[in-house]
Amino acid sequence: MSIISFGIIGGGWRAEFYIRIANAMPERFRIHTMLIRDEEKSHAMEAKWGIPTVRTLEQFAAESAHYSFAVVSVPRTAAPDFIRSLAQRNIPVLAETPPAADLVALSALYSSLPRGAKVQVAEQYLYQPMHAARIQLARSGKLGEIKHVQVSAAHDYHGISLIRQLLGIGFEEAVINGQSFVSPIVQGPDRKGDPSKEHVIQSEQHIVSLRFGDKLAVYDFTRDQYFSWIRRSRILVRGSKGELVDAEASYLQNYKTPVYTELRRVDTGHHGNLEGYYHRGVMADGEWLYHNPAAPARLSDDEIAIATCLLNMGKYAAGEGASFYSLAEAAQDHYLSILMGRAVESGMKITTEKQVWM
Repeated sequence: MSIISFGIIGGGWRAEFYIRIANAMPERFRIHTMLIRDEEKSHAMEAKWGIPTVRTLEQFAAESAHYSFAVVSVPRTAAPDFIRSLAQRNIPVLAETPPAADLVALSALYSSLPRGAKVQVAEQYLYQPMHAARIQLARSGKLGEIKHVQVSAAHDYHGISLIRQLLGIGFEEAVINGQSFVSPIVQGPDRKGDPSKEHVIQSEQHIVSLRFGDKLAVYDFTRDQYFSWIRRSRILVRGSKGELVDAEASYLQNYKTPVYTELRRVDTGHHGNLEGYYHRGVMADGEWLYHNPAAPARLSDDEIAIATCLLNMGKYAAGEGASFYSLAEAAQDHYLSILMGRAVESGMKITTEKQVWM
């Protein structure tokens, strides 16, 4: 199995996920170089991780013979120019989400890319182990025809991505209604770590319904959920023959025989197990719904999902794999998330319109 070599544009918090994954999986990944324009920051990155850095896109592109693709991990306002410039140089791109800031920039980016440009987007939530298992169960037919989902697990375009994956939605028209609700919460951990004292803040919750013809989705999220100890995520998938609530599924084997089962994580290294500490997969009814492609690397679920994107991108860039999350898919998810925001702010019903990527 050959090592996938890639480059990174950007040196922020998100870029370090890719570095940690490459360090945990040296037999699968190697970061050839990073483009970081800030000289002080680039020196700090080299000292911390030992990865060579360059300052300009020209220098970065000059090294492209040594890597398979470029990860673009920069602010959404800067991403389109980098994606466009790399695509024009025939360098495959794995762009972080979202690939552009707003609808105008998104449309301009999509329209301006050369024909055949290899651009994918690192939307990772559908590849997180439990979400991947839920999607597999929804597609298996055991729950029947899926008509309704409720997703309270991720913000904006990430939440929309899960909704579309679970419902089996493509680029259908959507009718959107939304509202917000503010309530107090004791502040929990954040990116910097645990709280140092008790502090009550205001938590804003967005509740949005999206009707895709005869299918209905409910998006319900507050950003506290990402770190909070007291706000958990929730998923409901409802079909004609059964439903899934978080990790518990119930469905009909036939019209008079119900089946009750649980999506069970299989993690090694517990209770004296000597395999090492890593995630192996997710099972239900004695069958694997999900296998971790990054095993036996010791990674968090989000890192496993990003590693999956990298593995998929390695195959795609080499011409050995299909598109796995195209710019069109990412554009649709971001477009719907933008309209969700407008619906929440205005309190008015909004209907989607045909876009250039549809």
